[in-house]
Amino acid sequence: MSEISQLSPQPVWQFFDKICSIPHPSKHEEQLAQYIVDWATSEGLSVTRDDIGNVIIRKPATVGMENRKGVVLQAHIDMVPQKNENTDHDFTTDPIRPYIDGEWVTADGTTLGADNGMGMATCLAVLASKDIEHGPLEVLLTIDEEAGMTGAFGLKAGWLEGEILLNTDSEQEGEIYMGCAGGVDASVAFSLERETLGGGYVGKTLQIKGLKGGHSGVDIHTGRANANKLLGRFLAGHANELGLRLLSVRGGTLRNAIPREAFADVAVPAANEEKLANLFSHFESLLKEELGAVETSIALSVLDAELSEQALKPSVQSRIIATINACPNGVIRMSDDIPGVVETSLNLGVITTEDDKMTLLCLIRSLADSGRSYVESMLKSTGELAGAKVTFSGAYPGWKPDPESEIMHVFRKTYEDIYGRAPDIMVIHAGLECGLFKEPYPNMDMISFGPTIKFPHSPDEKVEIATVGLFWEQMLAMLKAIPDKA
Repeated sequence: MSEISQLSPQPVWQFFDKICSIPHPSKHEEQLAQYIVDWATSEGLSVTRDDIGNVIIRKPATVGMENRKGVVLQAHIDMVPQKNENTDHDFTTDPIRPYIDGEWVTADGTTLGADNGMGMATCLAVLASKDIEHGPLEVLLTIDEEAGMTGAFGLKAGWLEGEILLNTDSEQEGEIYMGCAGGVDASVAFSLERETLGGGYVGKTLQIKGLKGGHSGVDIHTGRANANKLLGRFLAGHANELGLRLLSVRGGTLRNAIPREAFADVAVPAANEEKLANLFSHFESLLKEELGAVETSIALSVLDAELSEQALKPSVQSRIIATINACPNGVIRMSDDIPGVVETSLNLGVITTEDDKMTLLCLIRSLADSGRSYVESMLKSTGELAGAKVTFSGAYPGWKPDPESEIMHVFRKTYEDIYGRAPDIMVIHAGLECGLFKEPYPNMDMISFGPTIKFPHSPDEKVEIATVGLFWEQMLAMLKAIPDKA
């Protein structure tokens, strides 16, 4: 066990420490899921898995609480795998290495997985406790939330019995969420045609590194740069001037993370080798001047690379560069109804190159279906003008706020009783699973809350220690305050 297991509240931190020790990136959650099933079985709890792989654990009400409304505590099992370039880490086999950094817990060179491991640890700590007062209790742990919401999409009606769902996937203590953005994945795919290069070229790799990255929902408005867009900007401005021939482009790793790094393999006439280095260096200085207040470690470099005999045909190259440069990205519109909240955004998260295809992967988010549709049409028009095939998949609904929510009012009163002040009632520009849960369970009353987590989906991710204690206190008070069944 690491040093974090001694933090307070100890039951929560001990479970989180265990969660960190078991690899569980998206699509690779089985080892952690099986540990949880085995643990729940050893505790004498009722545990099942549905057809999609979600884990459902049930615990009877404590004495005297049998007539309370049933509560579902919910978290997702998987975490986002992101690491620093100089960190040697395999998320499918290596444990996360958490450590205490002042008032925070963070990880050594990787994402921490507090999103949503801290919520999951809290759910398990409630199950493990012998003295917490609660009514009929279910814990729902879903799979693959970060990479497609597979578990939420696969959840069927009839599995859950509770009337209230407490989602633990929010990231700011003192805020209670009762609505979130919907989203859709977008793919812009180019068929590649290549031709043999003539003589006189040298191979180079243009690389952009050192960006902060972050969550493509909650961090999209913070001014953090997108490495894919910066690379497209340079190529659009200087490829023709330098006589560059494009071989491949790659950048980012997840469509829901702001890309921190991007690379282009190019052939450049030997006569322009020095000019390329000077222009890329100048571009670095320009970006530091523009973005330095936010991006404090931006680093651009030109590396020697093996020269391929085949380069993209000029017509294909120009269409790809123009599309990367023109692709909408970042905040599209702020909400008129909820001050300070992003309504609609797009993240150009991943660029990949294969022998015969280059693909741009984006995630569109919006609180309004009409806003999402507009950005879909904008992206489709941009891609089709460049001869690309644009497709959309994995659409998930937003979670519409319910001002009459009983559990929201219970939380607000409980919070005021504890702290003497009201929590902030919020809508978040991120994809919580609650919108999908409303499909099979339309009458379930839902809220989302959690401790303060900064910079999820990036190696800067950290959770504020004091707020974990506050989150635990709020959870226990909420379970005690759940109203009786009608």
